[in-house]
Amino acid sequence: MRQALSSEARKKDTREKIELGGLIAKAGLRYEKRAVLLGALIELGRRLKADDAERARLAAIGAEAFGCDGE
Repeated sequence: MRQALSSEARKKDTREKIELGGLIAKAGLRYEKRAVLLGALIELGRRLKADDAERARLAAIGAEAFGCDGE
């Protein structure tokens, strides 16, 4: 039973990572250096915590991008 839960948790974690990687590709950043991507994400996290208007602006951009391909 314990092993089954662990296996399901690993599968869920793997699926989540695949989806997040897909977002990087969808944003056109597939070939960017990992350090640049991580730095950008860290900075984004800081900005989102400090600015609700920026969060809303970026959510609108993302929603539009998903809408263009039916996701």
